[in-house]
Amino acid sequence: MTTVGELHTLLEQRYPAGSAESWDRVGLVSGNVTAPVHGVLLSVDVTDAVIDEAIELGADLIIAHHPLLLRGVNTVDPRRPKGRMISRLIRSDLGLITAHTNADIPAGGVADSLAAALGLSETRPLRQVPVYPADQLVTYVPVDHTDAVLDALSAAGAGAVGTYQRAAFTVTGTGTFVPGPGARPAIGRPGRREQVAENLIEMIMDRRLRNQVIAALLDAHPYEVPAYHLTEVARPADLAGTAGMGRIGRIAETSLAGFADQVAAALPKTASGIRVAGEPDRMINTVALQGGAGDDLLDVAREAGADVYLTSDLRHHPASEAIAWDGAPALIDVPHWAAEWTWLPRLRDQLVGELDDVSVKVSEINTDPWTFRV
Repeated sequence: MTTVGELHTLLEQRYPAGSAESWDRVGLVSGNVTAPVHGVLLSVDVTDAVIDEAIELGADLIIAHHPLLLRGVNTVDPRRPKGRMISRLIRSDLGLITAHTNADIPAGGVADSLAAALGLSETRPLRQVPVYPADQLVTYVPVDHTDAVLDALSAAGAGAVGTYQRAAFTVTGTGTFVPGPGARPAIGRPGRREQVAENLIEMIMDRRLRNQVIAALLDAHPYEVPAYHLTEVARPADLAGTAGMGRIGRIAETSLAGFADQVAAALPKTASGIRVAGEPDRMINTVALQGGAGDDLLDVAREAGADVYLTSDLRHHPASEAIAWDGAPALIDVPHWAAEWTWLPRLRDQLVGELDDVSVKVSEINTDPWTFRV
């Protein structure tokens, strides 16, 4: 039976919390890691209505894109919105996991999902993510305990190589040691030389995960004092070129007005609709995009040669300056919720493909804050 902790580990493998922006707050928010999960509800936001839907469905867990606790709170007073929602989650035994900026950049994440929904081909990251330094972990484990230690290291993030998990090299040899006075060895006695059939394990890991991986090693290893060492290594760039902020790709040539119609048809309907800056008959072939608020990539989209840049929450001054450049791309501003909602069906398919005992549903609630326009 799948538990909250196991589902959290699965999400961590696809969307590592360590890859989130430093200001972000992602991961397990509420729920007992040992609690069973029979049903999951996916949503962009956590709202009272989403919690109602989860309860009505009999779900055990909500996976949301936007963090409920992005900004610090100092009370769970139920008279306040966040306090009320946190209290309801706890009282209803509803777990909550969020994946925000860590879900934006990888293959199969928010940017890829939005690009696919709009029909882009030949896509690549609009801005490549920084190449994070890596460590190589080497440790020595009794043969009978190797699988358990490998599982623990993998759950902590070691051995993630591209789309592969639990990647490791092992070789069997003989470990020898003499426990000193006062030692409490798992194998052998103090003062006596011991020889044990051990596996040498090598795994690559993101250096930012160093502390949690070592903590997992110390917790899972049967020895009182495990032997291990780390070597700092350079991590090559992502050869597949699939990870990064935003996406840029191509569509069959059409007018800006025609592409705007395609966008409107592809995204969930909202009261605010979409806004366009540019001549309606301008021809469009190269499209850049970023799910969520993306005015930080306006210059990147122009320098990449995009004909149009699609994102959300564009402000007056950055947008005005962006379209004033010679050769500037047209702009399409889409509702934040609608753009990021495109990830939820793909996430559902990912989870259903991994879990055969859990029902996964995409929330039908429109959590865009705007309800009508005049």
